Amino acid sequence: MRQMIFVAAALAALAPSTFAPGATASPGALASPEATGSPAATATAALQSEATIQRGFDVATGGTLRVDADFGSIEVTTSDANRVEVTVSREVRDRYRDDEQQILAELPVDVSQSGNDVVVVAEASEDVRERWRDEYRNTPVQIRFAIRVPRAYNVDLETAGGSIEVSDLEGEVRSSTAGGSLRFGNIEGSVWARTAGGNIVLEGSSGTADVRTSGGSITIGAVDGTVDAETSGGSIRIDRAGADVRAQTSGGGIEVEEVRGAIDASTAGGTVRATITEQPARDCRLSTSGGSVIVTLAAGIAVNLDASSGGGGSVSSDFEIDGRVRRTSIEGAINGGGPQLHLRTSGGSIRIRQR
Repeated sequence: MRQMIFVAAALAALAPSTFAPGATASPGALASPEATGSPAATATAALQSEATIQRGFDVATGGTLRVDADFGSIEVTTSDANRVEVTVSREVRDRYRDDEQQILAELPVDVSQSGNDVVVVAEASEDVRERWRDEYRNTPVQIRFAIRVPRAYNVDLETAGGSIEVSDLEGEVRSSTAGGSLRFGNIEGSVWARTAGGNIVLEGSSGTADVRTSGGSITIGAVDGTVDAETSGGSIRIDRAGADVRAQTSGGGIEVEEVRGAIDASTAGGTVRATITEQPARDCRLSTSGGSVIVTLAAGIAVNLDASSGGGGSVSSDFEIDGRVRRTSIEGAINGGGPQLHLRTSGGSIRIRQR
């Protein structure tokens, strides 16, 4: 997908240069310069030396915004207009202001349109990044992308370092950052999100949610489809999932207020809580290496319970068990039996409650 983005950007890289910063363009107004010495090429140099770049495009709903940036935060908002408005703000750090024009020129920003899609690419060459590391010891410029899209639009966003935020949207969302938080409003579509370090917040989704962070908490509202949430260090909270749930963390509690499918939840350190409101079609597993497991079942749910506390904690159930009941383990059928409900803890108690 990224290769397609770069091809699209390359085909249209010269087109935006025919407009000064702050100007707008219709799809038919884009024209590439014929030679580097043309007035349009001069405009390109002027554009890249400006701290703020603004572009606007008329589009139809259902298109896709693609952003690919070496670094910088990305904020996407929506409106009722069939238009994409792009504002890119670049600010050279105070201590490097003497080199401002050179630094801005070394971080080109290409904004182009292909049909109803808009592509934004901001990349410094490897030679430039190496020179920055040698001379400045860090990134000498801060960059922020503020983009407004139609309410019914798709987004595909990637930054090598910075936060990403998307407001309420009717479309598919894909986003990734090498370091920063991710926040999404109510999305009428599916969400795929990755961050190498930061919290993830999703208010809701009418599709599926597939989110992962290498270090941070995950908070999810109501999702109509399946939920796959994973963090290397932080808590996970899910208000409601209309289908199956997979939740894994290496250090933190897990809480699922309502799941209407099967659940697989595990943590290396924290309490696991879940409420299963509809009969699962597959086995469910909830486990922790350092905390309690508390499961609430709707009254008519039928499962084969296999619950055990390896740390000496108690195991108890509000349901009658057709099987073997001990202080630290229970094996048997609830409501005649069904898929397995596998519960484990190495350092806490287990409680099966009736809703």
